Amino acid sequence: MRFQSTLHRGLLLLLLLTAISSIEAFAQKSRQQLEREKRENQDKMKEIQGILQETSSQKKVSVGQLRALNQQITTQKKQIDLLSDDLQILDKELRNLEKARQELNNDLGKLKKEYGHMIYEASKRNAYLNQLVFLFSASTFNQFVLRYKYLKQYTDSRQEQVKQMEEVQQQLAQKRERITVKKQQQQKVLTTRVDEAKKLENLKVQQDVVVKELSQKESQLRTELAASRRAANQLESTIRRLVEREMRERAERERREREARERAERERLAREKAERERAAKAGETPAVVAEAPPAEKEPANTGGMTNEEVALASSFTASRARLPWPVKGFVSDHFGRKAHPVLKGVMVDNLGIDIQTSSGESVRAVYDGVVLDVTDMPGMGNVVAIQHGDYMTVYAKMQNVSVRTGQKVKAREPIGTVASDSDGTSELQFQIWKNTTRLNPELWLLRR
Repeated sequence: MRFQSTLHRGLLLLLLLTAISSIEAFAQKSRQQLEREKRENQDKMKEIQGILQETSSQKKVSVGQLRALNQQITTQKKQIDLLSDDLQILDKELRNLEKARQELNNDLGKLKKEYGHMIYEASKRNAYLNQLVFLFSASTFNQFVLRYKYLKQYTDSRQEQVKQMEEVQQQLAQKRERITVKKQQQQKVLTTRVDEAKKLENLKVQQDVVVKELSQKESQLRTELAASRRAANQLESTIRRLVEREMRERAERERREREARERAERERLAREKAERERAAKAGETPAVVAEAPPAEKEPANTGGMTNEEVALASSFTASRARLPWPVKGFVSDHFGRKAHPVLKGVMVDNLGIDIQTSSGESVRAVYDGVVLDVTDMPGMGNVVAIQHGDYMTVYAKMQNVSVRTGQKVKAREPIGTVASDSDGTSELQFQIWKNTTRLNPELWLLRR
């Protein structure tokens, strides 16, 4: 029957609109994530641009300036990639909108055609009389009730069909408007991507100029590299001495505590023996000898650490990939061994990471701990070592320090400021150690 066809079409329309809403909701979620990434990358670009301007203001090229340019190019490329992703999402949204518009348009045509046929059929006869004849020609009362329900459903289906057509027309108008807005948005993003691509080309030109000028200063760069290696070796030796000293002190503490426990146990056994001998002579039952309170016993395999140090080391371990950055900026030199950015065939090794930042930027502790050492070191400036159980974080190339040895610090607490070298580069050397093993700090810091 025709009213059943109308109800079926209404159900299909409802499913269509629900599917369109789900697609748009998913697209909106993807767009929100993309917009967040674009904002974060733009903020990073601004930060790096400020650092680059500082290094460029010295009127002479430097490795620090080259690293800032390299990082600026990397973020510029990422911004272009994000804009390309944006265009792809917009293109997909437009295709979905066009498809939805076409499906709605087709459905509206079918609804109009079906409704027109119903009106045409009704106009060929006197609907009122035919309905009365149809009702009162029923042979039983039950048949009369069924025919009445049928006529009511027929009338309701026509009204529902009109309502569906109005809904589809409204949806079509909304889709046309959204298609217009999306096309305008797409054109804006395309223009922005072209502008960003031009900026990228300008940065590459600057990069080529800096590399060329630095290549002409090979002798100076090799001298600076040798001095940097000496400073790094001295820093590593200092750290290892600190770690080995702490390990010796823990081992000594563990030895003393073990001997204290063993001595207490021997004394208890001697008292028990003496009591048994006395009771045997007197013919009495030996009295129970109270066990002496044991010396404080540490958990197994702690390496001589106190309970507090064990807890701190455990929580530090759990903070992997979640530690806050010690300073604003970007990683200008990564952990481990890699090629020198200018000198061909020369390899350099970094015990931690270098974070390039702005002049005088505040340095903060990445986790709760105790200041193990503060020292001034040639080529490394002021150096602060903070202990976190059997972990240690090291902050070097600092201009001044606001903490002292033995002081307890909290995560994100300021401990000093970054120093700037003669080229105008402000860089923090940051390291993480577990006992005598150096770790890659980038695996421990929050991702940016």
